[in-house]
Amino acid sequence: MTRELPQSILFCCDHNAVRSPMAEGLMKKFYGTDVYVQSVGVKNDMEIDGFTVAVCKELGVELERHRARSFDQMEEWGDDLSSFDLIVALSPASQRRALELTRYFHLDVEYWPILDPTGLGETREAKLAQFRAAREQIIERLKDNFGEPIGEET
Repeated sequence: MTRELPQSILFCCDHNAVRSPMAEGLMKKFYGTDVYVQSVGVKNDMEIDGFTVAVCKELGVELERHRARSFDQMEEWGDDLSSFDLIVALSPASQRRALELTRYFHLDVEYWPILDPTGLGETREAKLAQFRAAREQIIERLKDNFGEPIGEET
């Protein structure tokens, strides 16, 4: 069941290095600039994962310049969580943190259980397959929630 696009959406995961930047990039590509999209992690102790960059590039989503940031940094930089219409947590830890930070706001926090592909697969191809699986899960969730992409088709 699809719903109207939110005006602003925040994707979050553990490190803002794999799932949440993937979701941010795909959301921007599929639904354009009508939606303000950001991503954040519980921590920002990692750079964006090279496999994430690679599997998103396959669909024309550019993530090389993504810089990981944490919830704390986001607040330091003046991005107020209450300004988002929807927060989508892609990991249990980020769901807990988002709920903790939004308990005083009337804000929708949804949990989309997306596979964490890090550490899975032995070979480069096997690792890429895991990252593609996570990407496809995100794409399915986006389409299920917001309908077919209005940007370029993949």
